[in-house]
Amino acid sequence: MDFLLIQILNSLVYGMLLFLLSAGLSLIFGLLGVVNLAHGSFFMLGGFFALSIISSTGSFWWALLLAPLPVVVIAVVVEMVLLRKLYHRSQLDQVLLTFGLSFVLTDFVEWFWGKDLFGINEPAPLNHSIAFLGGAFPLYRLALLGFGLACAVVLWLVIERARLGAMVRASVDNAKVAMGIGLKVPLLLTSTFAAGAWLAALAGVVAAPILGAFSGIDVEVLIPAFIVVAIGGLGSLRGSFVGALIIGFADTFGKAYMPNAAMFLIYLAMIAILLVRPNGLFGLEPVRN
Repeated sequence: MDFLLIQILNSLVYGMLLFLLSAGLSLIFGLLGVVNLAHGSFFMLGGFFALSIISSTGSFWWALLLAPLPVVVIAVVVEMVLLRKLYHRSQLDQVLLTFGLSFVLTDFVEWFWGKDLFGINEPAPLNHSIAFLGGAFPLYRLALLGFGLACAVVLWLVIERARLGAMVRASVDNAKVAMGIGLKVPLLLTSTFAAGAWLAALAGVVAAPILGAFSGIDVEVLIPAFIVVAIGGLGSLRGSFVGALIIGFADTFGKAYMPNAAMFLIYLAMIAILLVRPNGLFGLEPVRN
């Protein structure tokens, strides 16, 4: 297969992983106004819970289904017990809280699983390469590309077409008015935070066969996720999708053709876009509740 085509496919796959991670991060900021520095930890926990489930059941599919659930429970507890008290305080307080929480979760991972790099095999039906456009490409990566696109469509339908999405958007626009017409805004806040954590954990599960599971991966994925959110626009699902593709291509082609300047290309793309669109490609001014 042509080298250029391989890099395009790899860019799309990485972009889908970034989208799954950054979509939840963007929605959390859009509704809660919280810059969640522990979001990468949810990604990391998803991979490690998947590792334990696969070790117990031997099934990647059970891990895909079950591994995000304990992460959601952790996220609900964090939102209800810790973050809810800080919504009307400075964002610096929220940043410090979630920053500290990320260290706590990293220590938990290292205490329970250790500091080694763990690999996870692709599920049996997808653990081989297939002929594709005159060459061979890992079937799991193609499946991951399709999975990411399917998740993007489902999220778009929920946010833009479903009644739940209308309720979320109403709460984003004006929380007081939303409560006045009977919407349970606190429940929507908790549900949105939990949904964002679920997306991050899901991304951690599907990324584990490619990136592995190790302590510190939370930091590695959090930085590009924040760049995606900044490029796409805070609170914009469409922006997260487009931004993830831009960073996916910048990172993959940068590592292929300019390995010593790959990160420079990512930051250059961010700077160029924000100079023209300070709020991101599809972003609006954030609304605080």
